[in-house]
Amino acid sequence: MTPETTPLAEPGDDQDVVHVDLGTRSYDICLGSGVIDQAGELIAPLMRRKKTVVITDRNVAKHWLAPLVASLEGIGVKTDTIILEPGEQTKSFAQLERLTTELLEKRIERNTIIIALGGGVIGDLVGFTAAVTLRGIDFVQIPTSLLAQVDSSVGGKTGINSPHGKNLVGAFHQPRLVLADTDTLGTLPARELRAGYAEVVKYGLIGDAGFFEWLESNGARVLSGDAQAQRHAIALSCRAKAAVVAEDEREHGARALLNFGHTFGHALEVETGYSSRLLHGEGVAIGSVMALQLSERLKLCPIGSAERLHTHFSELEIPCDLSGVADASWTAERLLDHMGLDKKITDGKLTFILARAIGDGFVTSDVDEGDVLTVLRDALV
Repeated sequence: MTPETTPLAEPGDDQDVVHVDLGTRSYDICLGSGVIDQAGELIAPLMRRKKTVVITDRNVAKHWLAPLVASLEGIGVKTDTIILEPGEQTKSFAQLERLTTELLEKRIERNTIIIALGGGVIGDLVGFTAAVTLRGIDFVQIPTSLLAQVDSSVGGKTGINSPHGKNLVGAFHQPRLVLADTDTLGTLPARELRAGYAEVVKYGLIGDAGFFEWLESNGARVLSGDAQAQRHAIALSCRAKAAVVAEDEREHGARALLNFGHTFGHALEVETGYSSRLLHGEGVAIGSVMALQLSERLKLCPIGSAERLHTHFSELEIPCDLSGVADASWTAERLLDHMGLDKKITDGKLTFILARAIGDGFVTSDVDEGDVLTVLRDALV
């Protein structure tokens, strides 16, 4: 069942609440304009100790660390900060060690809540750090990128990357609260905003054809900073994810749908060394087109579905094929080998999220590697 949204404060405020129903681990996603200014009063009821540590990256700190600290200290919360370097390379064993060491040096206790202020990299790393430090402490997610607001901050999947693949070391550790301030999107580089949009589109592809149609008409508004369009897209995405997570918290079944495009996309990220050459959301966009191409090849969905998605991404200047990404050294066989390290392998077989149509995704392991290789070879031409 899809959780309802209700006003966060007075009716008419530009904010909503989405509830993630997980029994004793349930929490709210508060989203809209001005949420960071209210962070102190929103987090205060969860605190057993009036002390916190905010962990962020250098880019986010320039815009949002000061107002967050002011909000926390305004209600009497002593706030320490740790500022990391931005980028996917920060999701590493080295940074995990650094972060746990610094937190312990700051004398955190089991009743300390730490705060992740940033995009998906910060949220994943801080969440995993919270899961393993002192055998588990509470944390709050304050996602500042579109990708993090609609995907990685919700659902409790935390982790770091390995040389063998993305997010292969981690834990399920739910946040106590998610505060998604849409004002932060105005400080994002345009490329990052467009990359995050791929995760919004995913929700239309896997289960809501009407939402995908709305995005075809309104995607440019979302990316241009239209507050109403952004709020609608984020709220609907969060409701969709909250419903799936409530049904399958630890990804034993239905939650795998949320990985549409990721099996291909993660392989592309490995090949590019998790560098700025290909952002995560860009990999998901390209991977989503490939997933529809594979679905078409297997005669599972109507011909033209992949081209429709490709056209939508292209119109918004979002990378959706390997032109400009791959070079002559890339091979389909090597990409398939990267896919073989995916977390979703069962009994040695790759799990794919495919589609019977746009808006009708499903999970399967019944895919011949020869068909996957053909799609990869075609993409590399």
